[in-house]
Amino acid sequence: MPGRLIGIARKDRPHGPMELLDRVSIGLDTGVHGDHRGAIRPGKSNRRQVTILMAEDWMAAIADLGRPVSWEQRRANLLVEGVILPREEGARLRIGGATLEITGECDPCRRMDAVADGLQFALRPEWRGGRIARVIEGGAIALGDEVEVEG
Repeated sequence: MPGRLIGIARKDRPHGPMELLDRVSIGLDTGVHGDHRGAIRPGKSNRRQVTILMAEDWMAAIADLGRPVSWEQRRANLLVEGVILPREEGARLRIGGATLEITGECDPCRRMDAVADGLQFALRPEWRGGRIARVIEGGAIALGDEVEVEG
């Protein structure tokens, strides 16, 4: 059963503020358009063009933390609900007009504790910090789009 895209965010520079969007294009060379992390730089890998967070994982982490924190402070690009994202490298997702390939876990870093003390630890179990992905097929995405695991 497909899930749904319920959040889109990007940052235009390292450590920059997150910008929430209703819609955006995702490109092979850009990742989420306008997000500094998605652009492929010469000699670099495209393993981390897009970061994806499951709303259910975020809510579990916040429950463990014991205080509210807005999802975009995780600094992920996409927030999805109602679908279990695979942990297998190479698994593919269809979101709106784009196809993404899971390349690994989005490990929570120490910056999460700057957001809320204990958040890094709360995001560690069961890949709660999300997934990293590369763009296989670019396209437009918008809030409310279906999210499907292919295969």
